[in-house]
Amino acid sequence: MQMKTEVTAEGPADAHAIREVNERAFGRPDEADIVDRVRASPGFLPGLSLIARVGGMVVGHAMFSAVPVEIGGERWIAIALAPVAVTPEMQRLGVGSALIREGIRICTVQRHRLIAVIGHPEYYPRFGFVPASRFGISCNIPVPDSVFMALPLDETCNFSGYLVYPPTFF
Repeated sequence: MQMKTEVTAEGPADAHAIREVNERAFGRPDEADIVDRVRASPGFLPGLSLIARVGGMVVGHAMFSAVPVEIGGERWIAIALAPVAVTPEMQRLGVGSALIREGIRICTVQRHRLIAVIGHPEYYPRFGFVPASRFGISCNIPVPDSVFMALPLDETCNFSGYLVYPPTFF
């Protein structure tokens, strides 16, 4: 069944619905709490906290936020994709894909250099994500190489470094 999914940036009135989507998708409040902490942090990018509506109801959410990458005393900014949530009844219907594709499009237009994600290695490669180690990027969360992935948006850049997920993610 094909349903029209509308993806937009979150607005002030969407915070409660976003919390509900994340809690229902993950069956716990942890990811919703991460969203609230990121929203209150310097890494929050208002136009990159995206919601998906189907029939006027908020059924999905994806947050893209700024995180530092450190290399040799220098620092550059990457985008972290986390969390991505879709209500259980709307999963596997393309809602999450619509959110991720729109976020990638916006990040590209805004000339961000790279998007990183910790996620399922069977899911994210369909959007172009590959193990971040291919670019010499590691992170401060101990996860298998196949789970920490990156999507370069500017092929001319050197992407190596140590991506630091801030305390808002913990």
